[in-house]
Amino acid sequence: MRENSRSQQAVGFLLGLVDEETAARVRARTGLPGPEAPDASVRRLQRAWTWSRLLPASVALWILENDDPTLNAVVWRHLETDAGLRRAVVRGIPFGPGRTEPVRVDPLLIGQEPEVPARYVREGLVGCLRAVTSMSEGRAAASMVLTRADWDTVAAADDEAPLPGYARWALSVRPDCPPAVRAGFGSHAKFTHRIRQAGVLAGPAPFALSYDPAVGVLEVLAMGHVLFPRRMPEAEDALRPLVREHLGESEEAWAVLAQLMETFHGTAPELIVTAGAIA
Repeated sequence: MRENSRSQQAVGFLLGLVDEETAARVRARTGLPGPEAPDASVRRLQRAWTWSRLLPASVALWILENDDPTLNAVVWRHLETDAGLRRAVVRGIPFGPGRTEPVRVDPLLIGQEPEVPARYVREGLVGCLRAVTSMSEGRAAASMVLTRADWDTVAAADDEAPLPGYARWALSVRPDCPPAVRAGFGSHAKFTHRIRQAGVLAGPAPFALSYDPAVGVLEVLAMGHVLFPRRMPEAEDALRPLVREHLGESEEAWAVLAQLMETFHGTAPELIVTAGAIA
């Protein structure tokens, strides 16, 4: 396992879910170094963003919840399809629970706000949403919903008279859409499936358990205490029983896991179970 590889980070995260004695024996067997200090994770994050695909929308939101200008600048490139989140970041809108003070904007992002829809300037938020007749118009209008007060306005307007379908959908796939507001837009199985396809997750457990490939998911989780510390316990709790049951204290199972990690195409649970079965 090469130094600082994705596999190394991924296996290291899972080793954090077992006792220190077992982790030390496995590290000696696999040649894995000790865990990184938190400041090392930050430096690694600043050096390079190595993940090979777009983050699920909700994971990007969890990172924004830190209200950290440096992390906001790093995750910026993963917000290409969400003009609303980009607009909020550039305007210094806080995402952390209970926070109201503006967030400092990284100098690299100043002046990068997406274009404001002309209809919004003329008719305001509700008027802009009600005038939507296409998906592109829906996305543009939804990108102007930035604050908790804006979401309250959206909910009240939809209660008064349902918003157009394109507007509702564009709002629904915003990861920062409050669950109560999203529930008002739809709840049938097809709707919830499409929401998940858009990368909107109920929490870290679905990300840890059902996304693939495992190495990418586990690499993100390996930096979770820096990226989304408030959310990490749920992800760890979701994977810990599987790790203990199928890998446990077996050095052989951990060695198989390390060998499979880089090329395995399934989810983290599938990888863990497979490594234990092979061993």
